[in-house]
Amino acid sequence: MRIIVAGGDGFCGWPTALYLSEKGHDVTIVDSLVRREIDNELHSNSVTPIASLQERVDKWKELTGKEIKVYEGDLNHYDFLSLVFKNERPEAFVHFAEQRSAPYSMIDRKHAVYTQQNNVLGNLNVLYAIKEFEPDCHLIKLGTMGEYGQPNIDIEEGYIEIEHKGRKDTLPFPKQPGSFYHLTKVHDTHNIMFACKIWGIRATDLNQGIVYGLNTEETKKDPVLANRLDYDGVFGTALNRFLIQAAIGHDMTVYGSGGQTRAFLNIKDTVRCVEIAAENPADQGEFRVFNQFTESFSVQELAEKTKQAAKDLDIEASIKNIENPRIENEDHYYNAVNTNLIDLGLEPYLLTQDVLKEILQEALEHKDRIIVDNVLPKVTWK
Repeated sequence: MRIIVAGGDGFCGWPTALYLSEKGHDVTIVDSLVRREIDNELHSNSVTPIASLQERVDKWKELTGKEIKVYEGDLNHYDFLSLVFKNERPEAFVHFAEQRSAPYSMIDRKHAVYTQQNNVLGNLNVLYAIKEFEPDCHLIKLGTMGEYGQPNIDIEEGYIEIEHKGRKDTLPFPKQPGSFYHLTKVHDTHNIMFACKIWGIRATDLNQGIVYGLNTEETKKDPVLANRLDYDGVFGTALNRFLIQAAIGHDMTVYGSGGQTRAFLNIKDTVRCVEIAAENPADQGEFRVFNQFTESFSVQELAEKTKQAAKDLDIEASIKNIENPRIENEDHYYNAVNTNLIDLGLEPYLLTQDVLKEILQEALEHKDRIIVDNVLPKVTWK
């Protein structure tokens, strides 16, 4: 298939682009490279050294003979996006190209507005480009499990059957997003659902859990293909932060009680889920939702698992509970459904001690790159 991976230079996008290329698809990356600029803004970096995007795709072609085309530009610029669609005529559009950090969206008014504009308007442009140029193109959109919040009922896949005053209907599952970033994903969901209804667009919303891991089989082929590993208090997810803190002998900082429970999946499952969605497209006019995760853990459980992995490598790691910079429930019910992708053939990679130790060893190898001041949270919701 002809597949565009928007945001193909990022943590999820880069390994996805390589995986789809390896599988024989004609892959094009669209990326503004703004994530690299944000590293400079935050005085932060990836623990793993990452080559430029052009160096990456050149190395991939050298190793495999497969070409990945690159367009550098912003989805918010419709003339640019139109050119990409006219040139590439995508059969699937994998949309990773959004500002993905909740803390970044909560820094101040400027960052909240940027996140909303970049994410919501960029996605709206993609919908119009599909309508105008490739109406049969399948939109595979990265959503988030964070759209749902932590309701005191089971989380279904996108929809829920409601009985009210003697009548029944199947409605979109209620959303309780926890940041201005998460709100953009909810707005995207509504816009995509509406576009499917009025224009007959086919779309799959992948409500992804928190991704952990680092390498895929493709990124391990050469150091130039290495994936990024974020660890700071803005872009580093809880598990990656704990691993990096353990590597430098810093307390693993658990926010609040640590009872916050979230859905997780391995980066290797991220790329496979995208492939499953591409090979099993939504019907014309269908807006379907897959809850894209494999396991659920509390933050405290992740810290304990990391502590054990560190101990196996003769590292004495300690856990410290600190004041929670976020406004969120810390002890709550959490049970989410994830049957659709499993039914379509996903065989999950689970969070094992070996997986944790692999990431920890990578962090130890590049320990000199870790900026210690960045491992603690600096952004508060209040």
